[in-house]
Amino acid sequence: MYDRFFKRIVDLCITLLALLIALPIIFLLGLLILLQDRKTPFFTQLRPGRNGRVFRLIKLRTMNTKRDSNGTLLADALRLTFLGYFIRKTSLDELPQLFNVLLGHMSIVGPRPLLVQYLSLYTAEQRRRHLLKPGITGWAQVNGRNAISWEEKFKLDVWYVDNQSFWLDMKIIWLTIRKVLVRESINQDGQATMEPFKGSVS
Repeated sequence: MYDRFFKRIVDLCITLLALLIALPIIFLLGLLILLQDRKTPFFTQLRPGRNGRVFRLIKLRTMNTKRDSNGTLLADALRLTFLGYFIRKTSLDELPQLFNVLLGHMSIVGPRPLLVQYLSLYTAEQRRRHLLKPGITGWAQVNGRNAISWEEKFKLDVWYVDNQSFWLDMKIIWLTIRKVLVRESINQDGQATMEPFKGSVS
């Protein structure tokens, strides 16, 4: 009942209020990114949503598009800009996803939307994370985020699927705000971004 009806109302109320604060920040950061790289300040990518249905996720761009002599993109750590590091460290790159929530692709709280190519790598249990809309934040994000393994992250996602409630969502939102303020667990140790998921070990 909560997931099918009430949660959408909660999502819209929080999103509309959040956009009052977020829009000026998105505009300012977008302008700085544009001046820095002379390219679109937004990064879009196809991601699987509820039941694996694909949508286009939008974030603020934190990396440039520099390539090596063979035309291959450089490693993430080499393309992460100084401004991009700040934006990612403060999680401000996630703000444009509020528009994904308005469009109904995402919720404020839910399993994070990952890459489309991961769909074929999940176990049957891990695939259950797609029974709900993906979220801007989630149970895995407030319990380790990118500092925990993929397997641990998926277990937390599935736990949320089985236990979601209004009060749990409020707790996750509060914990997210606290973690963003103290800048915890943004990346894995020694990595600019999370290592790609290559499938679980049987």
